[in-house]
Amino acid sequence: MTHKVGDGTTLFNFMNDWAIINQKIEQEEEGLLVLPVPLLGEGASIFSQRDLPIFPELKLVKGNKMVYKRFVFQASMIKSLKTMVTNSTNSPTRVQVVTALIYKRAVSTMGLNFKIAPFSTVVDLRRRMVPPLSERCVGNIIWFSSMQINKKEMELPELVCEIKQGLSEFCDVYPKQFAGKEKDNLSFISGCLKHVNDFYTDDQTMFTFSSWCGFPIYEVDFGWGKPTWVTTFGSSLRNLIFMVDTRDGNGIEAYVNMEESDMARFENDAELLKYASLNPSVGHDS
Repeated sequence: MTHKVGDGTTLFNFMNDWAIINQKIEQEEEGLLVLPVPLLGEGASIFSQRDLPIFPELKLVKGNKMVYKRFVFQASMIKSLKTMVTNSTNSPTRVQVVTALIYKRAVSTMGLNFKIAPFSTVVDLRRRMVPPLSERCVGNIIWFSSMQINKKEMELPELVCEIKQGLSEFCDVYPKQFAGKEKDNLSFISGCLKHVNDFYTDDQTMFTFSSWCGFPIYEVDFGWGKPTWVTTFGSSLRNLIFMVDTRDGNGIEAYVNMEESDMARFENDAELLKYASLNPSVGHDS
């Protein structure tokens, strides 16, 4: 599904509804088929249609000779990572600890530092809006939480705290503003996009993370069984990291998109490979 239509939540609502309809047809069940209704107008009531462009197009950096590779973090390795970085005041999610490790090792192997390597992650706004939107809301109800660390170097526990705090600060402010009055929220959105674009400069290297962890990707059943393995395709965008659950729901598969020369160093990084396996056979990591 293209992002011109919807985001990951929209995609998996559509896939699961389609699967339910197909099963009912295969079973030749009689009677009225009742499905949850996709809410086509809920998002439009907040992000109303306007003459475009209201802001410049988002700049995304495309690379040359891109390589897309899969790194699998078993549940036991994620548990070890969480134990290492967790303290009495910090309880990160598995996505946050895997994100922090990949980000730190990528910055290191590429010979960068955090001051010139900003970080961005895609955030689903639905349940964070005030009032919250339904999970059935159709559209691109997402935004980028972007941050720039003011230190060149940072140990993993501190980096996890920075990522967790940055997301918390984003969620405390931005979703409320998006749901504001029409005139105000369009102005706010325009300012937010300009803020994101400011990170994409020639003297900085942006890392962008997106996660489908927690989505019901292994629940889609058209009548011939649930999928054995769900994956995604590569991208021309540089330094894009995409994460999905392993089939058991406890591990994480990270798909890392880098230029070939950068990947050659990253995929052989000993610190990364303490916790991740490079492209293990399907089924071995579930």
